[in-house]
Amino acid sequence: MATTTTSGKLKANCLGFPELLAQNIALISPTMTAALIVPVMYSNTADWSWLSYTLGTIMLLFVAFNLNQFAKRSTSAGSMYAYICRGLGLTAGAIGGWALIWSYLGISIAGITGFTIFSGKLLSMMGINAPPLLLFVVCIVISWFCAWKNVNLSARAMLICEGISMALIIILGLIVMGHHGFVIDKAQFDTKTIPWSSLGLGVVVAVFSLVGFEAATAFGDEAKNPLKTVPSSVYWSLIISGVFFVFVTYFEIQGTRGYSTTLDKIDQPLNILAQLVHIPLLQIPLSLGAMLSFFALNLSCVSAGGRIIYALGRHGILPPATASSHGTNETPHIAVTIMALLSFTVPTIALLGKQELLDIFNDAGTCAAFGFVTVYALITVAAPVYLKKIGELKPIDMAGCAASLLLLAVPAIGSVYPVPSPPVNYFPYAFLVYLAIGAVWIIAFYRRTPTAPDAIKEDLDQAHARFKNMGDMGVVAGE
Repeated sequence: MATTTTSGKLKANCLGFPELLAQNIALISPTMTAALIVPVMYSNTADWSWLSYTLGTIMLLFVAFNLNQFAKRSTSAGSMYAYICRGLGLTAGAIGGWALIWSYLGISIAGITGFTIFSGKLLSMMGINAPPLLLFVVCIVISWFCAWKNVNLSARAMLICEGISMALIIILGLIVMGHHGFVIDKAQFDTKTIPWSSLGLGVVVAVFSLVGFEAATAFGDEAKNPLKTVPSSVYWSLIISGVFFVFVTYFEIQGTRGYSTTLDKIDQPLNILAQLVHIPLLQIPLSLGAMLSFFALNLSCVSAGGRIIYALGRHGILPPATASSHGTNETPHIAVTIMALLSFTVPTIALLGKQELLDIFNDAGTCAAFGFVTVYALITVAAPVYLKKIGELKPIDMAGCAASLLLLAVPAIGSVYPVPSPPVNYFPYAFLVYLAIGAVWIIAFYRRTPTAPDAIKEDLDQAHARFKNMGDMGVVAGE
């Protein structure tokens, strides 16, 4: 008989709003976009790149609206999985959880490769040539230890790392704008040059830069006042990151205008800008900030992905051992260990296969995006279905769902048409194969364990009822 695990409890009421916000922003990784993605955006939408980020942010705020229909009513570990279950059923929920593991793994690989790229640059400045595999080990061992030891330690480390990096980039941006006399770069607002034909592809890049804003929902069992702090962190992480991306895109385009190499062909835009404003020493703290940011990205994914594995294991869909928690640390130690091992193993195989670090980074991030878009679409459809079940569906909820699905179609279609060049053109099929394997596994689990659905539904209903009762009494968990 399938039952839920009751002994593997996580540490309750230990993550406040700042820590939850840090989880989301670390997974979005604003530094990653500033350091490596803006040139890609510029290659598509040139001077109007800031508009693509604006539209991408607005698009995902609609997704967040649907997600928060659940987050403000109940929460648990791996909540995205539980939310889809409540709206679309257990099979769809489990497939959504399976897709999230793919997504968090892909972004964690981007984190470890980004860490290796920038730590390698720092070491080379000191005349040290460290092999990438060694830097992989350093990154993943420290990430794993933080995720295994203490969720507060993990969140605070991410908050500090990403905060330092973003502050350095903002300082650089203000210096660049001051170098140009704080004059408005009119070319970026010339409506005659809007690249309408490629604006859709620019939005695709923007959405891929912003995925991960939902990470805090995976920490529902550990959040303080979760029905307020989790949905608030979802909204604010999108707003902060979106505004940051618009600012970064603006000053990088302005700062490199007239440079011998166009922005789309620059692989280190922040370092080049530091040279152009005659502060080359700024390259060192910028590279250090980027290195710390990519470490935080890897750590966030190991932590969030581990909690999705924990949630699926708790319901018997994955081996029960994955649902255990450390007796002292109260962390899902086996689940985060699995995520850490996968995060190390996959890029190591690619590296031994003679792939370049930047190619591994780009491929992993692109692959991860398919999982995120799938989960966002599932949660968007699940929201109105769930609200109708509980008798709270309103016209604005239907409008939010329709707008979100329409906007999500842009990155979904833009990912496969026009057909990208190899090997990117094969990535959607690789994800579909992965999804099919998961679907077969999940359906087989329910068939061989006919008592599982009732046990899982009871567990989900208990979690939901717990928060409903608190709301009826005017009490929110964690207060």
